[in-house]
Amino acid sequence: MKALFSRNQLILVAGYLALIVIAPFVSPKGYWLSLLCQIGISTIFALSFNMLLGQTGLLSFGHAVYFGLGAFATIHLLRAMHEHSWRFPITLLPLAGGLAGLLFGIAFGYVTTRRAGTTFAMISLGIGEMVAASSLMFPALFGGEGGLSSNRVTSPGWFGITYGSPLQMYYLIAGWAFLCIAGMYFLTDTPLGRMANAVRDNPERAEFVGFDPQWVRYLMVVLAGCFAGVAGGLTALNYEIVTAETLSASTSGIVIMMAFAGGIGQFAGPIVGAALITVLQIAVAAVTQAWPFYFGILFTVLVLYAPGGIAGIVAEQKRLYEAGQLGRALPQYLLGLLPFALCVASIVTLVEMAYALVNTTEPGNAPLRVFGVALNAARPLGWTPPVIALAVGVLLLRAVSRRLAARRDTVYASLLQRQA
Repeated sequence: MKALFSRNQLILVAGYLALIVIAPFVSPKGYWLSLLCQIGISTIFALSFNMLLGQTGLLSFGHAVYFGLGAFATIHLLRAMHEHSWRFPITLLPLAGGLAGLLFGIAFGYVTTRRAGTTFAMISLGIGEMVAASSLMFPALFGGEGGLSSNRVTSPGWFGITYGSPLQMYYLIAGWAFLCIAGMYFLTDTPLGRMANAVRDNPERAEFVGFDPQWVRYLMVVLAGCFAGVAGGLTALNYEIVTAETLSASTSGIVIMMAFAGGIGQFAGPIVGAALITVLQIAVAAVTQAWPFYFGILFTVLVLYAPGGIAGIVAEQKRLYEAGQLGRALPQYLLGLLPFALCVASIVTLVEMAYALVNTTEPGNAPLRVFGVALNAARPLGWTPPVIALAVGVLLLRAVSRRLAARRDTVYASLLQRQA
């Protein structure tokens, strides 16, 4: 009888559970707990999107519809619990968001999955914009521009837990995140998950062996909507307010960035991408107004030079390690750190100087501090050092990358010879 978990999987699951338990105690500040909660929610959202793109080959530009409607369904139920004294366990309240995502997945999925490829992407975009516009047209349901708010503390819950404290809310999100991650992981090993991969790779052949590609896509959209709705329900509980922003195109765009940055080819990719983008979104946005520009640069660089995302980079290093060549590549990596850091520092300096120059209120004076150095963006000579540093960094980085590419090609050629 086949074991449910392999030894490595058991170690990974145990390590993940241990990380969940000890993570809140790394820092006592509420900011840290808020960041962890948002990472947990983003992880569910990104993995639900990857069920469409990574597993089924469906690029959706409106996945925020299920996330946002799940959030609104949850906040409506929470408000009804206060206004009409309804009884429902707060621990299970994200199920309301999941049910809403499931129902709207059934409705919208029937329309969107009639075609695949670009047609699916455009239809999902149209539905997303339609729902986002409706959120401002029907203030009774969506609260208008101000959204809807409520209080998650309704009465003593199970074991006296009220979820009034951020720590209790964190463990609720972490628990739901673990259950959803496990559910989506097991789905990949089911007949439906395997057929979704087949439909992604070759829908004609899948249809030839007796499976309807549209039906497979439809089921995956419905299930992805359910998990996205759970993420939306957790968002409603965590922030106790839901606005039209949860349904917007920017929310759909963020989840696409999470999946691509982490890597859609690996199950763990969206998890890594969700953590990275969430940290950048919260931490970088608190430091500079230029954070959307940095997001654009990061996304562009990853798509151009690392289409497999961070998980793809890790997988490539694993292949080098298994071939016994990782140790030989390490000096090249270390050598590339200097020009890489030079490029990053130069780009940050130029972007911050540009923003300071545009937003200055004093003609001829645009002071700023970058990496602790005082600069004046209004002085033309001040732009010369970062421009030169960027040019030098790019040239050095190209030279190092060519050497790394040559070594990688040599390793892959040797691996192919061994297999032959």
